[in-house]
Amino acid sequence: MADDEPDVDRLELGAVLAALADQHRLAVVLALLADAEGAERLCSSFGLPVSKATRTHHFRVLRQAGLIRQVNRGNSNMAQLRRADLAQRFPGLIELLTAENERRGN
Repeated sequence: MADDEPDVDRLELGAVLAALADQHRLAVVLALLADAEGAERLCSSFGLPVSKATRTHHFRVLRQAGLIRQVNRGNSNMAQLRRADLAQRFPGLIELLTAENERRGN
């Protein structure tokens, strides 16, 4: 676990909602939600229309809020949704995000 990745009991709703308020970060979470549980994706695979530095910032915010886990795979970082942790700490959040994904047609 990364040093700035909170344990499940330290996840804060305000930080999660603030992270999800950004359209790019929400898109990352919704894309991960559409993947199989436990799936990992390259951070560069989301097609965010931002610079590498801004992309790094977005993933840091998501990680620090506890929405994702990042794993270093040599010269690349992989992102994984912390689905079980989020469901445990915030019952109903995954269902709300799933409904949003379906509303968007993802």
